[in-house]
Amino acid sequence: MKRLSALAHGLIRASVQPGRHSFDSNRTSLQRLQREKLTSLMKAVEGTPYAKAHGLTAKASWEHFAGNAPMTNYSDWAGPIAEQQDKPDCALIDSRVARYQPTSGSTSAVKWIPYTRRFLKELDAAICPWISDMYRRHAGIRSGAHYWSLSWVPTEMRAQTQGHINDDMKLLSSGKRWLVGSTQAVPDAVSLAPTSDDSLFASLAYLAARRDLTAISIWSPTFGLGLLEKLSLWRKEIAAVLVYGHWCSHQGSLGYLPCPESEAAADLLLDWDGELSASFFVNLWPRLALISAWDTAASAPWAQRLQALLPQAAFQGKGLWATEGVVTIPYENDFVLAAGSHVYEFEDTASKLVLPPWQLEVGQEVVPILSTGSGLLRYRMNDVLKVTGFKGQLPAMRFMGRNDGTDMAGEKISTLLAQKLLENIDWPSDLKPIALLAAEQGCQTGRPAYVLLVETEVEATSYWRRRQEKDLAQALERALLDQFHYLVARNLNQLGPVRCIIHPDARRHYLDACRERGMIEGNIKVEALRHWTGALPVAPALAKPNPLRALS
Repeated sequence: MKRLSALAHGLIRASVQPGRHSFDSNRTSLQRLQREKLTSLMKAVEGTPYAKAHGLTAKASWEHFAGNAPMTNYSDWAGPIAEQQDKPDCALIDSRVARYQPTSGSTSAVKWIPYTRRFLKELDAAICPWISDMYRRHAGIRSGAHYWSLSWVPTEMRAQTQGHINDDMKLLSSGKRWLVGSTQAVPDAVSLAPTSDDSLFASLAYLAARRDLTAISIWSPTFGLGLLEKLSLWRKEIAAVLVYGHWCSHQGSLGYLPCPESEAAADLLLDWDGELSASFFVNLWPRLALISAWDTAASAPWAQRLQALLPQAAFQGKGLWATEGVVTIPYENDFVLAAGSHVYEFEDTASKLVLPPWQLEVGQEVVPILSTGSGLLRYRMNDVLKVTGFKGQLPAMRFMGRNDGTDMAGEKISTLLAQKLLENIDWPSDLKPIALLAAEQGCQTGRPAYVLLVETEVEATSYWRRRQEKDLAQALERALLDQFHYLVARNLNQLGPVRCIIHPDARRHYLDACRERGMIEGNIKVEALRHWTGALPVAPALAKPNPLRALS
């Protein structure tokens, strides 16, 4: 078995090597490459309604394209995408749609991105050098089983999304997908289970059975932590499945899947007290060599927590890879522009100038603008990157945070500002921020207010918790009052003061609430700032009345 695994991984390494060579060749010819990408893209969109409306032809130069095509976001494409879904001849681009990929944003609305054959080739051009670099730098993943995550579509959406499940392996070409599939610990058929919990239970059973697990590639580190927590919660039931080779109480929903077996893993689960500890996970997955997940901005503390629980593995941060397209990939210990994939432009956040990638300079903070083989042109993303250096002519960039914000009463708070303010707080080691919620309801004053949601890792007295909540709320309020528009809104009594809620299960409640709003599990980010309507994900504890005050 080990020899077959090593052979499969060797074939994968060979299959992605040409993509790596192509990527390396772009280091010295960025401008030529990007102009050629644009010419090819213009030929594919010529004659579409968007191209006709803005005078775009196959001969359009970079300068003509940048000067005549407007910036767009999803709302500009929602109608044409819906029309294309109903009438395939109303295409956004001359390339057949393989599927529509669901994704969700901060407001929970599901967006459907057309994954055309052309677009999938663009993604393949980014994933090949990334995988090649992973194999080269982490020898331990060259054998054994890998886990490439699914993004868990909410249960009530599953009928709508069959065939459109966000499976990392579907980013690869069919040949590479077959090879990678032979090394996977979890079969992609788990996505066909009736509910998210069924899919999750099956995935954990497969993962627990694989003592030879060597790599875990997920997106959000909070999803990874959730996996480990569910493994603790379901450990006895999963142990029974692994002993009997039968799905037990899940047989009705998972009976179509072959059931994993492992008495050794079952013994470990039955002896486990359920406490999340590095020692247990080292025993369960002794060969784990690599974890890949988001590790920047608001994801940083959760990535650190995940890494602490899996210390036997190296940790690799993700580049900026959204459902709409890829911007950077992990490469040679940096995050490098995936220049061979799409057509890229960047808006300088300070000057607001829109620049081609060959004009970027170290230190600039920029917002990516993508034109891709899905047919979405000059698509402005809501992410901010900082140019940190170059690999040849290819810019290396680090994700700084989201560029959107909240404005309930004219206060104009950006996600980047919220991230900076949270980073400046002197956090006790046992507290971790989940999110700053711009909450329209659930505040004591009856006015909208900012609510800081925090998780604690210790058992705490109500006095300690209330004191910490008060101190954190006051610290954040003071910082926000330095922002002119927030100060005006507070002076006009349009906003209530900052509140803080500390809860031992804050993250779980927050993620559950996001899922209930239709957001896609596995892709849900713990973000520094989020607009929040309706009930808060965690109800604030009621303060106990002071008996001395009652007597006064």
